[in-house]
Amino acid sequence: MIYFITSNENKFKEAKEIFAEYGIEVEQKKVPYPEIQADTLEEVVEEGLKSIDEENVFIEDAGLFVDSLGGFPGVYSRYVEDTLGNGAVLKLLKDVKERGAVFKSVVGYKGNGIKIFTGKVEGDIAESEKGTAGFGYDPIFVPKGFNNTFAEDFNLKMRLSHRKQVMEKLAKHLSGKD
Repeated sequence: MIYFITSNENKFKEAKEIFAEYGIEVEQKKVPYPEIQADTLEEVVEEGLKSIDEENVFIEDAGLFVDSLGGFPGVYSRYVEDTLGNGAVLKLLKDVKERGAVFKSVVGYKGNGIKIFTGKVEGDIAESEKGTAGFGYDPIFVPKGFNNTFAEDFNLKMRLSHRKQVMEKLAKHLSGKD
């Protein structure tokens, strides 16, 4: 059993499904921890784990890094999504032709010390929101080589996503298959 410290039910559902493929049971715990303002997701995750007095736990932070916006919203993705939404990102890119972006996820595991894992998927920002299957930036993110957003094709997301990559790295680590 491993504990995912998150208040985000959608992230927990994704994690539970991924870890089940490795025979690892995951439970959700809602433990408050500080999310510092930092330059990288790795710093945010590491500092968050340092403040938690438990072991066999992990936390995850993710961000959407838009190339033409200098990596914005990046580490501020959650705040931008919560306060402004996808429409604001689309508005910033209204007349921009180069719409490249990277979805990045960082997981920190606290067991015998702290171990950090990263995953990312490259793609583009769509011209408009499409689909209802995802959450957050899923309706505006189109992975490289595909035409649908993550919110239009949840199976595509579960196959390619930044979160799947990083959760699999942790699952392989825990099962000794890394």
